[in-house]
Amino acid sequence: MPAAPRPRAQRRHDTEHRLAHDVDVWVASASAEGTPYLVPLSFDWDGEALWLATPADSPTGRNLAATGTARLALGSTRDVTMIEGEVQVLGIDEPPREQGDRFTARTGFDPRQATAPYHWFRVVPRHIQTWRESNELRGRDLMRESHWLD
Repeated sequence: MPAAPRPRAQRRHDTEHRLAHDVDVWVASASAEGTPYLVPLSFDWDGEALWLATPADSPTGRNLAATGTARLALGSTRDVTMIEGEVQVLGIDEPPREQGDRFTARTGFDPRQATAPYHWFRVVPRHIQTWRESNELRGRDLMRESHWLD
C-alpha cells in the first residue's frame, strides 16, 4: 500500500534536495527529424539551472543545440522528478571559472580538460513534475513557466 501523498511543499523540498545532492540525470533529446536519444549525464545545479557538459558533436550535444530544449529525469520510476527546460549552449570557456570548478568538484569530471571539444548546456527549468506513486499524480506540477507553484 503506497504512503499518503506528500503535500506540494514537501515535494518541492524533496525536489530541491535532489537537485542539490544528486550527481547524474537522464537527458532526453531529439534530432530535428524526431529521432529520440536518451543518455545519463552528470550535472550541477546552481539554484536556477542545471549545468551539463557533453561533446559538441555527440547526438545529445547536437540535439540540444539544434532544438534548444531538453527533458530531464531524476530519481527512480517510483520517485521521479521530470524537468522540461530551455537549453542555452555555451563554449567550454564561456562560463565563469567558478562554475566549471563547481561542476568538477561535484561530479569528479572536468570537461575543460577533455581532448574532445565539449560544450556546456545550461538547462533552465520551465516545467517540473514530481511524483512517487499513482496517488501523487494529482498535484505533481511543482513549476510552470519557470515559476514554482505555491
